[in-house]
Amino acid sequence: MTAATYSADLHVHSRFAYATSRDLTLPVLDATAREKGVRVLGTGDCTHPVWFEELRSQLVPAPEEGLYVRRDAAGDAATRFLPSVEVSCVSRQGGRARRVHVLVLLPSLQAVSVLNGVLAQRGADLETDGRPTLRMGARAVTELALQADPTALVVPAHVWTPWFGALGSRSGFDSLAGCFEDLTPHVLAAETGLSADPAMCWRVSSLDAVALLSGSDAHGPRTLGRELTCLEGELSYPGIREALRTGAPARAGERPAAVTRLAGTIEFHPAEGKYHLDGHRAHDVRMTPAERAAAGGRCPVCGEPVTVGVLSRVEELADRPVGARPEGAPAARSLVPLDEVLAAALGVRPAAKRVAAARARLLQAFGDELSVLTGVPLDDLAARSGARVAEGVARVRAGEVTVDPGYDGRYGAVRIFPADDAPRARCGPASEEEAALF
Repeated sequence: MTAATYSADLHVHSRFAYATSRDLTLPVLDATAREKGVRVLGTGDCTHPVWFEELRSQLVPAPEEGLYVRRDAAGDAATRFLPSVEVSCVSRQGGRARRVHVLVLLPSLQAVSVLNGVLAQRGADLETDGRPTLRMGARAVTELALQADPTALVVPAHVWTPWFGALGSRSGFDSLAGCFEDLTPHVLAAETGLSADPAMCWRVSSLDAVALLSGSDAHGPRTLGRELTCLEGELSYPGIREALRTGAPARAGERPAAVTRLAGTIEFHPAEGKYHLDGHRAHDVRMTPAERAAAGGRCPVCGEPVTVGVLSRVEELADRPVGARPEGAPAARSLVPLDEVLAAALGVRPAAKRVAAARARLLQAFGDELSVLTGVPLDDLAARSGARVAEGVARVRAGEVTVDPGYDGRYGAVRIFPADDAPRARCGPASEEEAALF
């Protein structure tokens, strides 16, 4: 019997973080996760006192260790919540200012209470932002999280992004060891971020020591689940932790068949991420790494330094060629959110009523968005929503899309249909391995 596979989005926010939707309540998060096909959802923002009280009053322990369900939605189908928070670590290290975001995952609300108490004692402002700014380095946050609970997980968030990634061009380090120092062995995973994917991370051999995790960093319900981590086996906090511990390529030999494993990740197309290429948004200047080097790293319009994007930063630290994949690395695939596929097929904007109606029909018929994007036969999709929608899903599954790359805080754009293309049948993931996993 094959072990059950489930998806997790562990990087999420509440309405108490800056620049987030007021709709990010627990009932909305629960309902949206079910629609998206997300089994386990990070609570996000668990250090914020008002949100934490909502978590304590509205969540009850799930049957599975270390997970929670909404009090009014208990049952096997209910979304499982895992206590989480993204924090901004601001400090000086190695003679320069450092600003690094890390994701902290904890196995209980009691552990969250302990961590919140310690942070408050140290003068942290936990009320202003659900993503609190802490005047301490990532190593110190890791130490405090492990003191709150020795099974806590600390994950460098969107590890490559320029401003707040642990390996970013503006804020970070040249290695995770430089960031976390002697506590580096406790860092079991790193988040790829929207502007990178595992294939880019595989070019840097030092990252073989960690599993690669993907999360949406959702600031509103619509973007929930746009990146996911897929796991196979036991549904529980210990199971997720073990999957990350053994999910690193360097630990591939430590994966007993009975233990929960990291099956892979579902990614944004990295070129669509808003920091993929170099550039200067103020003057609509976008550059490849080679173009930036030729321009001396400066904007040709104003002469100011451009923002060095993720692709360039990977190139700087890479010790492997493009296409390298370490043995034992879990699979990954890029998808496009269903609303964007439907919008492209119908020739309207993603927020259009026609998209909502088409989406509702598909979810009623096939259960959730992830199933529609990855598993439902194309003939069945065509019967429900027409050949153009089925063709769009087929293109996404096969990776047959083009991307106008993002840069300097501006998202790129995915084009699913060439302007002169007519619908025609295609099917299936890009490889047999992906078919088996997803």
